[in-house]
Amino acid sequence: MRSRVLLVLSILVGVPTASVAQTRPTALGVVESIKQHMGVPWSEQTVDTFKDGDPATPVTGVAVTMMATFDVLKRAAAAGANLIITHEPTFYDHLDRLDALERERDAVTAAKRAFIREKQLVIVRMHDHWHRRHPDGIAVGMARALGWEQQRDPQSEYLFQIPETTLGALAASIRQRLAAPTLRVVGDSSMRVTRVALAPGAAGFALHRQALQRMDVDVLLIGEAHEWETVEYVADAITAGEKKALIMTGHIPSEQAGMEEFARWLGTFLKDVPVTFVATADPFWTPK
Repeated sequence: MRSRVLLVLSILVGVPTASVAQTRPTALGVVESIKQHMGVPWSEQTVDTFKDGDPATPVTGVAVTMMATFDVLKRAAAAGANLIITHEPTFYDHLDRLDALERERDAVTAAKRAFIREKQLVIVRMHDHWHRRHPDGIAVGMARALGWEQQRDPQSEYLFQIPETTLGALAASIRQRLAAPTLRVVGDSSMRVTRVALAPGAAGFALHRQALQRMDVDVLLIGEAHEWETVEYVADAITAGEKKALIMTGHIPSEQAGMEEFARWLGTFLKDVPVTFVATADPFWTPK
């Protein structure tokens, strides 16, 4: 009788009973399930680790995002999610090292961590292993967002043979499809292009250079780069008479759809708690 009363009360006031709470997976349990379904061996040396919060926390909801900005954390918490799965760092460093920030008593980091503790959030990163899937999980989501799923090269998820167009038209299409209003382009806008290499995020100059060295690549589509490396290289290639171009979307737009794909994938096997995708706002804007 007492258990029935508790159940009725929980329904009326929205308080979970002990039995309901026990059915919720912990944050650690969700991560273990991800490891089992990832389809690639899990590495000991990886950035895909817990960044803040208690892994033993029962999960009320999962928010998948590109970058766990303070804004994303607030929107995730407001939506009832307490496990945030992020592709990129939470604390401004590839390894999420906090020692210097805490030694400096950094006010931004302190405010962000205080909010995490207040809302009892747990943050875990999913970067390395999502990229290591075949095909790369980020590339799959980006191809879908760009409408290039049927144009993918059978030998590589990073190469695309698109219908012939101009560089200007291609850049405008990408800007619209990826919601990248501050996208930048290097190259002749009237150049006819058909072959695109995708290097999302900050893949680095070595990979960018190797893609551009291919005779069958007209355009390199990236997230970001050092301007004295990839950007200068493309500018020099054009001056040398080569048919090359570069499109930079910004880091977030270049991978965001790949984490939306992660949320979809996670939802296929994680059934005990709601899984939502929380888009990261692109912080850049241009004056009118």
